[in-house]
This record gives sequence, structure tokens and C-alpha cells, in this order.
Amino acid sequence: MIRSRSLILPMTGPFASTGRQIDAGTRVYMAQHGDSVDGRKIEIILKDDGGVAANSKKIAQELIVNDKVNVIAGFGLTPITLAVAPIATQSKTPMVVMAAQTQSVTDASPYIVRSSGTIPQVTAGVAQWATKNGFNKVVTLVPDYAPGYESETALKKYFGGSGGTIIEEIRVPMRNPDFAPFLQKVRDLKPDGLFVMLPSGPGAALLKQYGQRGLEDAGIRLIGHGAITDDDNLNEAGDASMGVVTSDYYSTAHPSELNKKFVADYKKIDPTARPNFFGVAGYDGMHLIYAALKKTDGKGNGDQLLEAMKGLSFESPRGPVTLDPDTRDFIQNIYLRKVEKVDGVLYNVEFDVVENVNAFGETK
Repeated sequence: MIRSRSLILPMTGPFASTGRQIDAGTRVYMAQHGDSVDGRKIEIILKDDGGVAANSKKIAQELIVNDKVNVIAGFGLTPITLAVAPIATQSKTPMVVMAAQTQSVTDASPYIVRSSGTIPQVTAGVAQWATKNGFNKVVTLVPDYAPGYESETALKKYFGGSGGTIIEEIRVPMRNPDFAPFLQKVRDLKPDGLFVMLPSGPGAALLKQYGQRGLEDAGIRLIGHGAITDDDNLNEAGDASMGVVTSDYYSTAHPSELNKKFVADYKKIDPTARPNFFGVAGYDGMHLIYAALKKTDGKGNGDQLLEAMKGLSFESPRGPVTLDPDTRDFIQNIYLRKVEKVDGVLYNVEFDVVENVNAFGETK
């Protein structure tokens, strides 16, 4: 038996939706591809860290020392990933990060590979689109922590570097932010657009307040990182999200046959939700693990499994992906999406694509 699937996820607490998405995505993959590779059984071990880094570190140590797992995976947040990274390095255990998108995460251990995306990678798409679509002056609104800063930096590079002007940078606290005073400030500044990067939960709240404060009526268009229109809770935001343009590596509405099957099978696992960018990252993370085990005949040690993952190319429900051997991140398509109603339900409908984008937001 290969104890290769050990997931460390926030299944409870404020980030439980991330854990639920990743867990469901991995279950879809196993439902489609079986629970064995070349006849060798794969055991599922799921551990809830509650989104607390100290818990994650303790769980990882126990899984590696006591359960002798071949791979550790999951990791819903950057601090969690950074806490576990030294353990992966010391034990030479491949660590498949399925969520945390801070670009520097893969630098924390040579044993980390990532199946989601990076903040600069996702931000670059909408930043470049904005420069070609009438955005001259923009205000940024991001959370006051590392992913927010990375998104600001990427916008400066790809929007500011192409002639756009960022007239104000607003950073909001992560815990229970009240967006009303910030949005009033934006309205007073009268930019062409407001760029927002926020986690999905606060993103839905901001969308509602954006509508309530009349920014759209004032001609201030909202654009952003794809998390603000997270497919998992997009419909909670209501019609205030209509027409919002974002970029990301995945949409539930991605029009491929492989994605249609993924979405349908996801519904069988979790009828209460639809897959988002973390759901597909869980699915593709399992593909990396299965493919590596197959290449090593299920007998590879940590270094061999890691090398087997590097350079893997395959068709995902999100589109074509390649695990860059240098950054250990996916080179992937970044889609421009607009929120529209399809059969009365809100979706991120793709209308353009930037192909083969690397971890830094550059096209390869």
C-alpha cells in the first residue's frame, strides 16, 4: 500500500471553504481514476489543521514519521506552507501545495511543487487587459499581507509599466474589514477603475458594498484578481457583481468537455457547491501525484517522485498545464472573465486568454 495522499487542509474555521474545495477536487480525481496506481493501493489520509500553522506543522511531522507517507499535500494558506516547508526539506518528502498563492512559497523548500497558481500570474492578465480597455487611472484595494502586496507589485509592473497610473493604494485589514470608508474614498478620488485583490469571502462582501455605494453608477469600473468573483460563492454577491472583469486560471464555466465532466462529477461529491480555482488545483495536484507514482513504478523515493513531477504536461479541466522544472509552478493559461448570468445563474464567462503564463506573470 502506498500512503501517498495525505491532505493537510483547513476543514474547519474561517478558511474551511478552501479545504472543502481541495478535498472534493482530489476525491473527483480518485473517483475518475481509481484508488491504485499500477496495482498498488493508495490510502487517503485527511487531516484538519483549522487554518493554524502550528497545527499543520505537528500534523506533517506525525504523517511523515508515524504514517510513513510518500507525499504531503493541501496547504490552504501561505503561513501554513511556510511552517511545514522545513519538514519537507529535512525528510525529503514532496509537498504538493494546492492553494497558497504567494509567489515565494516554492522558494521555501526544493521539495515543494504547486498545482494552483501565483498572485503575479493571475494578476498579470487583468492588468494587461486594463491598459487596452480605457483604464488610465486606477485605485488599488488589497489585504494588508503578503498576497496583497504581491498583487500590487504585479499591477504596477503590468499596468503601470504600460502607461497606466495608480493614483492611490489602499490596504485593508484581513479580519472583519468594513469596506464602506475605503469605497467612499475611492468614489471621492474618481478613478477610471478600482482594482481589487481579496480572498473570496471578503471579496463577496466588497462586491455587495461596491453596488450599494454606487461606484458603478459613478463610472468607476471594478476589475480584479479572480478570487473576488470566486465561483464557490459568486451568487451570494448578487447582481452587484454583474459585468465585473477578473482574470484567473480557472472558471467553472470553462467550455471544455473535460471541464464539463469535472464539474458534473464534482457535484456528485459535493452537491452544495461548484468547483473553483482551488477545487481544480486539488484535482490537478492528484494528477501530479498519480503521474509521478506511475513514472517510478510506485517505488520512488522523495527525490525520484519530485523529479518525475517536474516538466509534466497534461490537459487539465482548466486547459493545458506544464509544471515548470525551474519554478515548480504551472505554466498555464490565464483567462479574462466577465460575470454574466447563464440560465439565471451567475458565472465567470471567459472572453479572452493569455496563453502560457509562468509564475512571474510572463508569457513563455
